[in-house]
Amino acid sequence: MRVNVLQHTPNEGPGMIADWIHAHGHTMYVYHPYQFGQLPTADETDMLIILGGPMSPNDDLSWIKQERVLIQQLLDRDTPMFGACYGAQQITKTLGYPVTKAPAKEVGWEPVYRQSTIISALPAELNVLHWHEEMFAIPAAATLLFSSAAVKNQGFVMNHRVAGMQFHFEPQADNVREMVVNDGAYIAGSVLKQSATEILQTPVPEENQQALFAILDYLTTEN
Repeated sequence: MRVNVLQHTPNEGPGMIADWIHAHGHTMYVYHPYQFGQLPTADETDMLIILGGPMSPNDDLSWIKQERVLIQQLLDRDTPMFGACYGAQQITKTLGYPVTKAPAKEVGWEPVYRQSTIISALPAELNVLHWHEEMFAIPAAATLLFSSAAVKNQGFVMNHRVAGMQFHFEPQADNVREMVVNDGAYIAGSVLKQSATEILQTPVPEENQQALFAILDYLTTEN
């Protein structure tokens, strides 16, 4: 299977998603549309991963709109798709739902709580990395999957093929360090009130990889 990854900033890469891709013997292609303007075609995409970034789906940029054209084509084909943060927002924006300011800016580690058992392997609570101040609306056809104390719409799954998380399951420890040293100024104003040092000193829970893999397995397994 060819897994195409859309990366939107140098410091938010696929992380543990790449581990899942390689563990299953799939092939990964990483695109940087914000820099090079290149996107895969729907015909060469067996699965699409849409990563986070500092931009908003509401920004008036041609490559952001072109991403949504691709997303719509893949939705029409029932192609497996996973979005993280901005990526999840792009999916819901494509479906016609608004992306708005969240009730609170969340940057740092905070638990999310499972709201559905549609993916049975997911635990009731996970401590995950947040790096956002906007949020998506849950599409009518989707199931709310996770919520946090501050923001209800933290994750969704739809039609056994599409999932989006407002937070980040994918970072490994090296990825967290990369995010903090390059984008540490973004921490200011977070409702979580964590310093860069506190974020760096929090170990990445092993359960996050297990949960991420369970979601990706769910999206790529015939229902």
